[in-house]
Amino acid sequence: MGFGIISLLAYIAIILVMNMRFKRKIAESMGVALVVLLIISGRNALTNLQSGITFALKQEVLFVAMAFVFMSYLMNQTGIIGRLINILNSFLGRLRGGPGYVTTVASALFGMVSGSPSGNVSAVGTITLPWMENTGWSKKNATTVVAGNAGLGVIFPPSNSMFLLLGMTAIAAEVTNGELYIALFSAGLWVLLYRLLLIPYFVHKDHIQPLKTEELPHFKAAIASGWRSLLIFIGAVLPVILTVGPVSVFFKSLESFGEKGVKSISIIFWIPVLISIITICEGWKHLPHSLKGWVSLSKNAIGSYSDIGALLFFAYTSSRVLINLGLEEEFSAVFASLNALPSIVIIVCVAFLISLMVGPFTSTAATTAIGSVSYLALRSVGVVPVAAVCALLLFFSNEGCIPPNSAPIYISSGISGLRNPAETFKPLVLFYALPTILIGILICLGILPLFH
Repeated sequence: MGFGIISLLAYIAIILVMNMRFKRKIAESMGVALVVLLIISGRNALTNLQSGITFALKQEVLFVAMAFVFMSYLMNQTGIIGRLINILNSFLGRLRGGPGYVTTVASALFGMVSGSPSGNVSAVGTITLPWMENTGWSKKNATTVVAGNAGLGVIFPPSNSMFLLLGMTAIAAEVTNGELYIALFSAGLWVLLYRLLLIPYFVHKDHIQPLKTEELPHFKAAIASGWRSLLIFIGAVLPVILTVGPVSVFFKSLESFGEKGVKSISIIFWIPVLISIITICEGWKHLPHSLKGWVSLSKNAIGSYSDIGALLFFAYTSSRVLINLGLEEEFSAVFASLNALPSIVIIVCVAFLISLMVGPFTSTAATTAIGSVSYLALRSVGVVPVAAVCALLLFFSNEGCIPPNSAPIYISSGISGLRNPAETFKPLVLFYALPTILIGILICLGILPLFH
């Protein structure tokens, strides 16, 4: 076992012990773990710290997550989310745990558009998290479900990781775009089916009951009093329309805009910005009308900013330090040395090593680093080419539910207001990460069939 992998295991262990044994805040625990990584770096500590900070400050999610915190705060202050939930409950309130099913299916549908776990949890969680809590879901379980489903943005085609794998020589020689698209969609359906069957567990755990008939808002009355709250869907959908589909094709054709212009539109950046603007316009009468009032409002939200900002800053800084300690190269070397093991052991090792890799890295970064060697490892034991690629994408999709560095966990926690995201670590691994790994392994073994 190499120095980089040992450092990663020590990093994870320190965070878990600090948070769970000594009850320290997760941000503080991650800060201590980063210091330990720098101590391990020895004479390169300062260089690694500088490299890590530079890398962290370049990450869009670091700033976007705080924008979502402010957006959620505005939505609560104006009451817009309450008016929207009133409308949603008017036709889905009879379904026990209904918002849980909606957020799971919505994550799959939006995943087909965004292809990004962070984008997925941002767009879907903005609407469904407050709705889930309003109907009896605990913050912990609501946050767990939304963060756990973030990876559906990688599983359902198309996704960045899918295109990265298709661009690799070994894979391109054996798998076509059309073949993978259909097969990956069927693999995604296996995961989606499991996660829908999981919702009743959370419903039972939180003792969620359907709304009584007398509690159900009348649909026409709900629409009449809160129709303007539906405008926030424009903020969630508009960035998607501009980047995917016929509208994006039109803008790409314009000389003054072009393909670069379309690619520069960030879904996860514009969703909180647009929804915040719509929220301010719709709920202006509920907001302060003076500079002093706005300063006071902003100060009340600072606590959440510091929590989420520190978490993501330490996470990204640490991930770069781990790369500098040789983690990527060591993972590649481990994959190359698996050939002598029995086939089932190799498949299981690939699954768990990838899941360990996406803990400190994004699915895109992990795919770039070890996608090709992972594929070759699976092919060396006879896994069918298209099944190997689908299984890899399932393993890489665990970006959203492998603590402690997963950005979707902290974005989801920021929207829900869960002050200690570490509460979700155990259920995310137990109910989302491990079952996804199992489904991927069963696909490799041919036990779960794929259409292609």
